[in-house]
Parts: sequence; C-alpha cells; structure tokens
Amino acid sequence: MKLYGYFRSSAAFRVRIALNLKGLACEQLSVHLRKNEQRKADYLALQPQGLVPVLETDTGEIFIQSLAIVEYLDETHPAPPLLPTDPAGRARVRALAQAIACDIHPIDNLRVLRYLVRPLGHDEAAVEAWFNHWIELGFDGIEQLLAKDGRTGKFCHGDAPGLADICLVPQVFNARRYPSFDMAPYPAIRRVFDNCMALEAFERARPELQPDAE
Repeated sequence: MKLYGYFRSSAAFRVRIALNLKGLACEQLSVHLRKNEQRKADYLALQPQGLVPVLETDTGEIFIQSLAIVEYLDETHPAPPLLPTDPAGRARVRALAQAIACDIHPIDNLRVLRYLVRPLGHDEAAVEAWFNHWIELGFDGIEQLLAKDGRTGKFCHGDAPGLADICLVPQVFNARRYPSFDMAPYPAIRRVFDNCMALEAFERARPELQPDAE
C-alpha cells in the first residue's frame, strides 16, 4: 500500500496511527502542502479535492478521506478492532471521532489559516485567536463527553484504543501549535492522550518522526 500524506497533516496522522495499530506496512509518499504540491495535476488526478491523505492499495484502489480510510482498514483487517461490537458503542465512538474530524479540524487546517492571512488580511495574532477559539469550543464539549460517560476507560471508549482516539491524538498535537492554548481545563482529554502516546503505534505516527519531517 501507499499513503500519500504530509507529516503535519492531522488527517494523515490518523491513518498512520490506524496502520500502526493494525500492523500494516505502507510506503509513505510526501505531498508537501506548504509547497502546494496538492494542487499539481498528477495529485489532483488521485484526489480532485487536493487534500491528504490518499491510500492506494496493492490492487490499485484509491481511497480518500481519513475516516473512510480508517474504517476501510478496520473492515479489511479486523484485528484489533477500532470500533465496538455493539451499535450504541459504535455510534458513540463515531460521534466522538466526527466531533473532532468534522467540527474542529476543518476550520483550523492549513488552507483555512492561509485564507485568513491572504486574501482576508488578518495578522498572526488574529489567526492564533481564531485557531485557539475553535479548539477551545470543541474541547470544552469533548471533555464533558469523556468525563461524564462511564464508557470512557483508559481510552475514549473502554480500555483499548479505537477510532475516537485516532482522531483525538492528532487534534491535541494541533492544539499545542500555539503555546497560548491552555490544556489544563481538559484532564480527561489529557489522560486519554497520555495513555495513547504510551503505545508504540501512536508514538511512531507522531509528525516529527515521519520521513518528510522538516
């Protein structure tokens, strides 16, 4: 398999974690977002949105969107499972994952931050305020969803890592982009994050350890 991604991309980070948890080998191909390589014709032929990641299977199938890729990997390589066996548990895990991947991440990613600077003309202080505001709003809700639900264990759901943790960890890395963001109000998030990062699958996926890390 081939994974087209960028070391700082949260979405590619999710897929790296899933591959590691499944014990799957995958060739990593860098698409440098800051150099606009995602807008090149050959890449747009793979992913017309110009986003990462893209997973290309050994049989030439192309999959886009990180959550879809992770669920594909889970269905084709069931052990260890990334979703609970019960419908209610699966719905809860998917909701936590989507709260991050659909509600927080898209409005804090690189192309949005670039647009705030050019053409909208905001300075770095305004971009930082925007970035922190949306993470704070999202983490306020996720903290309660984790802290007040008895199904939270060592990880977001129970005592084994799954889809929700795969989304949470990259978002915590994102939250640390600006030192001004305070993680202290989120003890449940921090506890789950620490438990995840104690696992090799998460540690090996961290951005600075990737082949294209700068």
